[in-house]
Amino acid sequence: MSIIIMILLLSLLILVHEAGHFIAARVFGIKVEKFGFGLPVGPTLFSKKVGDVEILVHAFLLGGYVAFPDDDKDCDLPSDSPDRFVNKPAWQKAIVVSAGVIANVVCALALVMFVALWTKQLPSGNYEIYTGSISAPKEASIWGSGLEIGDKIISANGCTINNIYSLVTIVKNSAKSNGTISKQIVDKNYAQLKALNPALERDEIIPEGFSIRLPEHPEADVITMDKYAAKGAKYFKKEGFKLNENLKALKKEIDEKTVYTSDGKHTLEDIAEAISDGRHPINLTVLRNGETLTLKPIYPDEKGLIGIGLTSKQKMIKTNTPVKIIKGSSKYLWDNTYMMVYSLGQLFTGNIPMKDMHGVVAITKIGGDMIEKTGKSAGILLAALISMNLAILNILPIPALDGGHLMFLLIEKIIGKPLDEKVIEKISSIFFTLLIILMVFIVFNDITMIVHK
Repeated sequence: MSIIIMILLLSLLILVHEAGHFIAARVFGIKVEKFGFGLPVGPTLFSKKVGDVEILVHAFLLGGYVAFPDDDKDCDLPSDSPDRFVNKPAWQKAIVVSAGVIANVVCALALVMFVALWTKQLPSGNYEIYTGSISAPKEASIWGSGLEIGDKIISANGCTINNIYSLVTIVKNSAKSNGTISKQIVDKNYAQLKALNPALERDEIIPEGFSIRLPEHPEADVITMDKYAAKGAKYFKKEGFKLNENLKALKKEIDEKTVYTSDGKHTLEDIAEAISDGRHPINLTVLRNGETLTLKPIYPDEKGLIGIGLTSKQKMIKTNTPVKIIKGSSKYLWDNTYMMVYSLGQLFTGNIPMKDMHGVVAITKIGGDMIEKTGKSAGILLAALISMNLAILNILPIPALDGGHLMFLLIEKIIGKPLDEKVIEKISSIFFTLLIILMVFIVFNDITMIVHK
C-alpha cells in the first residue's frame, strides 16, 4: 500500500506539471491537441477524446507531455491561425513553456504547507547527536578524552555535527595509518626531522647504518569536511596522496620508534612521509549540563573506530500558527532546494559519479519505505522535494526540456526572427533520444541499488 501511495504521489506531480502547460495554453487561446501521461514510447494503454483534446496514457510512464497543433505536420489549422503556439507573442510562449515548472513549485509549497498544517511541525534536517554508550578497549584514547555518556556532540575537528553521517565519515577517514597524507603535514614533519638531523639533506639517500632521530609526536592530518559534504550533498574526498608499498613497509619499521637505523634505501623525505601516516586526532566539542567543553583528542584505531555508540534526535520546526506555517514551509523548501541545486552541480562536475544517479523506481521504493516506517507525512514531503527536483531539471537549458524551449525563445528574441523549425526539431529529437537513454540507465541504477540493498 505504501508503494501504491508513492506511485500515486509521483503521478500527481507529472499531472500537475503538464496541467500547468495546459492551463497556460488555454488562457492564451492556444489549441491543445493531446494531453499525454507517460512518454510516446511503446504501446498506448488508453486513449479518449475529451472535447477537442485527446487524452492518452502510455506504457512508458516516466513523464508526460502536452501537444500543440504545431507538433502535427498533418494538422488542418491554417499556418497563420491564432490557435497555433508558434503564432503567439514570445512572452506568451515563454509563460506557457515555463508554466509546468511554476506549477511544480506551487505544488511543492502546497504539499509542504499541508504537512505543516496537518502535523504542526516540519523536519529541520538537523539532528542532535548524543553519546549513547562507550565500549572501547581499556587502552583506547576515548577513556582519557573526558567524553561521558549523554554528552551532546556539537562539533568534530571544527565541523558542526548535526547528523550521524558527518561524524562517522570524519572518524572513518581518521583511521590510524590509513595510507593517505597531505603535503602540508609532510613538510611539517620534515622540518622536525631536519631540526633533529641537521647534517642530512632532504633528497639524499641516507647511508646504511646511519642513525636518524625521529620526532616523539609527529604531525598528522586533522580530518574535517565542509557543510556540503557534512550534509551528504557531495562526496567527501580526503585531500592528500597515498603512500606507496615501499613507504608503507618503512612506516611499519619505524612506527613508535624515536631512533631509526637506515637501511641505505631511503631519504629524509621518505621518512617524513612515512611518519606522517600516523594517528589522526578527533577533537570533539560537547555540551554537558549546559556547559560547552572541548575534550582531549581521541584517536581512532586502524579500522576507524573510537568505541562509542550514538543516539540521535531530529530537531523539528514548530508550525502551530499561520505565520509559522508559511515561514517554516518556505524555509524547509528553500534549504532543501538549495542542497538539490548544489548536488546537481556536483553531478555535472563529476564529484558525484553517474552510478549514484537514481530515478522513479528508486524513489518509489525509498518513498514507500519512508511511508511505511515514518508515516504518510514523510512520503508527502518527499513528493514535495521531487516536485521541486522536477522543476529544477525541467528549467535546465537542455533541448527537449522546458528550459531548452525557453533557450530557443531567447535566441529568437535576440536575433529578431523565429528559428528554423526543422533545425529545432532535429536538435530536440537528438536530445530526446539521449534523455530516453539516460532514463534507461537510471532505471538500471535503481534496480541494481534495490537488488544489492
